Amino acid sequence: MKNSYSNIFHFNKKIMRKTIKNLKNGDIVGLPTETVYGLGGNAYKSKSVKRIFKLKGRPIFNPLIVHYYNLDRAINDVEINKNVKILYKKFCPGPVTFILKRKLKSKINPYVYAKLDTIAIRFPKHKITRAILRNINFPLAMPSANKSFNVSPVNPIDVYEEFNKKINIIIDGGKCRVGIESTVIDLTRTPKILRPGIISKNAIEKTLKLKLKNKINNKKIRSPGMLGRHYSPGIPVTINQKKYDGKNAFIYLGCRYKNKKNFFSLSKKKNLTEAASNLYKILRKIKKKGYKKIQITKIPNIGPGIAINDRIKRASKSK
Repeated sequence: MKNSYSNIFHFNKKIMRKTIKNLKNGDIVGLPTETVYGLGGNAYKSKSVKRIFKLKGRPIFNPLIVHYYNLDRAINDVEINKNVKILYKKFCPGPVTFILKRKLKSKINPYVYAKLDTIAIRFPKHKITRAILRNINFPLAMPSANKSFNVSPVNPIDVYEEFNKKINIIIDGGKCRVGIESTVIDLTRTPKILRPGIISKNAIEKTLKLKLKNKINNKKIRSPGMLGRHYSPGIPVTINQKKYDGKNAFIYLGCRYKNKKNFFSLSKKKNLTEAASNLYKILRKIKKKGYKKIQITKIPNIGPGIAINDRIKRASKSK
């Protein structure tokens, strides 16, 4: 069954077979994950990986995350250490990405890891993408399904609006549950968080029973999501705002301005997990409504709020 968009498909066995055939041929497909929608392509094929970079307009120095069905399938490409096994058992499949040493015999296309000696790997939880990964014999290079620097997509129509018919298949997996990108943790040496996500630093520290290093600002990009300007809705964003300027869109927590024009609540209950899930949806909604600027109130820098603040800070940078 197909909806009104000619390249957005509901998932069934026929569409799975068609999707797998496209992926084997080196084509790119739009796939749902629990975090955001991704542009999936064969991580071993040069044709696929180059197509991803071209579609996104992505800088070649910015590596991609490689998605696997399970840890056993990643063994030929990366060095598996004790910390990976512990975190995998606790959080996977789920919204966490591991930076690991690349094996010399890895078949991952060099464009994926951007000349680094590491590879970013993840095990997505969404049942549709897991079904596809289970039935192919290669991993998927899969960044968020948006043009570089733009807001990540959280439903299939977002993907269509980014690429229209440049992608033959976009699978409708509903709205993404988490709504922001995965936590990225470097496990090559002393573990450290490179990108905050819904799985918190505190949760990882408790699981590993050790303190994580604070992120070190290296000039070399070791992971996706580290560029200064990112997650932009395409209009100016100002953060930590105390007063509404009277004319633009204002994003806040709670229900103080319920039903008032120009006000958009991330969570009426001030729930930061819900706020993270709604962030990109609301940023896109505001842009579609024709606003010229977005104000965002101060977000508590705890739990999921740390990831929200990371995203809106990068969105607020004009260049």
